[in-house]
Amino acid sequence: MYEDLKGKVAIVTGARRGMGKVHALKLAQEGVKVVVSDISEEDCQKVVDEIGKTGEEGLAVKCDVSKKKEVDELVKKTIEKFGKIDILVNNAGIAQFKPFLEITEEEWNRTLDINLRGYFLCAQAAAKEMTKQKSGVIVNIASVAMGQQGVGFPNLVHYCASKGGIVGMTEAMALELAPLGIRVNVVAPGMIETPMIDPIKQDPKAMEGLMARVPLKRVGKPEEVSNLVLFLASDTSSYMTGAAVVIDGGWLAG
Repeated sequence: MYEDLKGKVAIVTGARRGMGKVHALKLAQEGVKVVVSDISEEDCQKVVDEIGKTGEEGLAVKCDVSKKKEVDELVKKTIEKFGKIDILVNNAGIAQFKPFLEITEEEWNRTLDINLRGYFLCAQAAAKEMTKQKSGVIVNIASVAMGQQGVGFPNLVHYCASKGGIVGMTEAMALELAPLGIRVNVVAPGMIETPMIDPIKQDPKAMEGLMARVPLKRVGKPEEVSNLVLFLASDTSSYMTGAAVVIDGGWLAG
């Protein structure tokens, strides 16, 4: 479908399961060599094994995105294996449901360290390599729970703060990196069928209330988000940078 993606090299963080895994597999299906990164190398290797079945190459790299040393090692191993980085999908993230008045400083820091600082570290390290070829694409995965043009979400103050930060960071990055041939965009999913929404699904009333706000009346599929990631990673979206693209079944239109 996206011929221009063939032969390119992508790093996908948080790719051992959920949306990240689907992003990695979808990219591989388009002929992309994918570096699968997450906190479990064993789980990452399982995804790489699946990529191998598509006939494409993959690489499993254990990485805690909140630690600069590990991020630098992730980029180093990617260059050693494939020689370049064309695409970065910043997907790694956590969500801990907890009332605002009960969130500890440690919990706040952990969420921001992974969800926002991790995006910064990965984007900066990848962009330094992309500048050498004067081309590249960074896709940052945020959420409709990003405030401002999105929505706030009770019991997720730290998560919402991180996702809103991603949008602001992306806009500033896009301005600085455009002259260097690098595009940066945000994907903001709504309710998607991943382990992250399990706590909500366990509360039928909460789930019913959320679905009442979604015109399409269903939870989205990871593959549907991946289709958008592919579009933004490809030359088809060559005139897009600094944009936040919502994929939420119409939630924010309500």
